[in-house]
Amino acid sequence: MTNSDLLHRFLFDECDMRGEIVSLEQSYQNVLEHNIYPEMVQRLLGEFLTAASLLSSTLKFDGIITLQAKGVGPVSLIMAECTHHNALRGIVRLSETVAFPEDAADLPELIGQGILTITVEPAKGERYQGVVPLDANTLAECLEHYFYQSEQLKTRIWLQADAKKTGGILLQALPTQIVENEEVNEEQWHTATTLADTVKREELLDVEHNELLYRLFHEFKVRVFSPSAIRFECSCSRKRSVAALKSLGRDDVEQLLIEQGTIAIDCQFCNQVYRFDASDVRGMFGQDTLH
Repeated sequence: MTNSDLLHRFLFDECDMRGEIVSLEQSYQNVLEHNIYPEMVQRLLGEFLTAASLLSSTLKFDGIITLQAKGVGPVSLIMAECTHHNALRGIVRLSETVAFPEDAADLPELIGQGILTITVEPAKGERYQGVVPLDANTLAECLEHYFYQSEQLKTRIWLQADAKKTGGILLQALPTQIVENEEVNEEQWHTATTLADTVKREELLDVEHNELLYRLFHEFKVRVFSPSAIRFECSCSRKRSVAALKSLGRDDVEQLLIEQGTIAIDCQFCNQVYRFDASDVRGMFGQDTLH
C-alpha cells in the first residue's frame, strides 16, 4: 500500500465540502507490538487510531486530540491520541471479569454501556472535552453524532481495520461560501456521502489514496494536498516520570522505596520501564532524604 502511514487532505473546489483520507500500517503495528490483544480488539483499536489521525488534522494549533471510551464490557477502556505533528499512540485495557463473545463483536458488545470522550488539549491554553454516549453500533457513528451535537457540522466518517492495516475517510460540510443555494448545497452533500457509502472494505485498506478518491468522487472537482506522515511515538520520558514521582511527595516516594527497594514506573503505551533507586530519590528531594 503506497499510502501506508499517510494522511491526505482534500477539497471539493466547486462545493462547500472538505475531506481527509488516511491509511495506517507501520504505526498501527508499532502500537500493537507493545500489547497483545484479541483480533477483534485489534480491529477496534485500529479504528480508534484511524479516527484520531483523521481528527488531528482539524487542530489549528500545537496540541493533542484524544479519543477515549470507557464501558462495562470486555474492553473496559480504549484510547487513541494523535498530536498536531502526527505522532500517534493508543492503548486498550481489558476487563478482568467480563468474558469476550465468541463471534465477531461490534462496538456495543465489546465496550458495553459507556461513554466516548473527545479531548482537545492545546500545548498552550485550556483543554476542551466533549462527551457522547456509546449508543451506536460503530465508532464512526458515535463520532458523527458528536460533530452534529457539539460542533453543528455535518460530518461523515468511514473506518476499516484488520490485523495488519487500517483506513479511513472523513467528509465534512463547510460554511457556505461557494454555493449559496441551500438546496443545491444539500444535494451535493447527499451525492458525495452516497458515493462514499459505496466504498468497500478492501478499497479503504488497499487502494492508493488518489485512485480511491477518483473512484468515489470523479464527478466532482477534487483537489488533493500533499500528504502528512503518521508515525507511532510515545511521549513518555524519564523526566516525566521524575515529575510524576515528585507530585506524590517525599513521604510517599520514600515509603515506596522502602517497600519495593527500587521504584519502577511502566509506560502503558510502549512498555518502557523507568527505574529509580535511593540515589535517584535523593537527587529529586535532596540529600536529607532517606536518613
